[in-house]
Amino acid sequence: MPAPNRRVLVRSIDDIGIEEVPVPRPGEDELLIRSTVVGVCGSDTHAALGHHPFIELPYRPGHEVVGVVAAAGANAADFAPGTRVIVEPNLYCGRCAQCRSGRYNICRDLEVFGCQTPGGMTDLFTIPAGRVHRVPEGMSDFQAALVEPLATPVHAVAKAGDLTGRTVAVLGAGPIGLLVLAAARHAGAARIVATDLLDTKRERAVRLGADEALPADAADSVAKAHAVLGGPADVVFDCVAREQSMAQAVDLVAKGGRIIVVGVGSPGATPIRLDLVQDREIRVEGSLMYTAGDYRTALDLITSGVIDADAIITATYPLEQAGEAFAAALRPEHVKVLVTVTAP
Repeated sequence: MPAPNRRVLVRSIDDIGIEEVPVPRPGEDELLIRSTVVGVCGSDTHAALGHHPFIELPYRPGHEVVGVVAAAGANAADFAPGTRVIVEPNLYCGRCAQCRSGRYNICRDLEVFGCQTPGGMTDLFTIPAGRVHRVPEGMSDFQAALVEPLATPVHAVAKAGDLTGRTVAVLGAGPIGLLVLAAARHAGAARIVATDLLDTKRERAVRLGADEALPADAADSVAKAHAVLGGPADVVFDCVAREQSMAQAVDLVAKGGRIIVVGVGSPGATPIRLDLVQDREIRVEGSLMYTAGDYRTALDLITSGVIDADAIITATYPLEQAGEAFAAALRPEHVKVLVTVTAP
């Protein structure tokens, strides 16, 4: 076991370093996990910039984690040392009405491993055994690192209902938007339009399956999207969650359609045309994280080759270069940036 135990500490986007902490001991229901690969999420960079409404600085990141069991508590012996696992990071109470109904992703007292608690961007960490999934035989660590970020789009697409033969608009062609696009296509969407401000992201959206990708700020983007889709979109996925994207979503969606808010908004009020929401019977719904079923679906999509890891993972950095990894994740040429962890 490495000594000391290295852990990434984020004070700001310009102050990301390594702290040394003791190697933790697993409790009776916990596993000691040795990290191998950790993704840098949009929530991570959002937090490092001081813009995330639910993550306070400083914080210790790492919720997109692949690792290997190093030791198991007395009640977690089903996970033998050497078992490869991925973390499902929602830490829920199991007692509230939401948890009892199976919607533990919106637990009343939800905390997220690596957001509100120290995460897995470290050499070794502990986590309850119930919060991990085994990595299937034949799946690489890099492929496994996409399960958590894919589970969020899978959950959002499921909330939209049956997409077979329907038309979809995806606002924002960053990592989550691209994975929403892939999940929506796999769910049967007939035509998909994506929007983004950047040429490079629009080009990537088309390569990954969008029928058309349009400039988000163009005056005629709504009209052009309607032309591509053959009319207003049945479902709009807002992966940006800003005033401008919500206004565009209301203009894009059909009467009786749905807007699924997937992106994390900024704190405070966001104006929206309630007169149009009411008059057109538009359903606006948030989508938070995932549950175990979404993880299983994400695993299946990756295993079956629906998601091409090589097209999504665009850079890797060692743990000691976590600051560089965060900086890279902010650059538009990247989709998913990974941090690799090896013992010092």
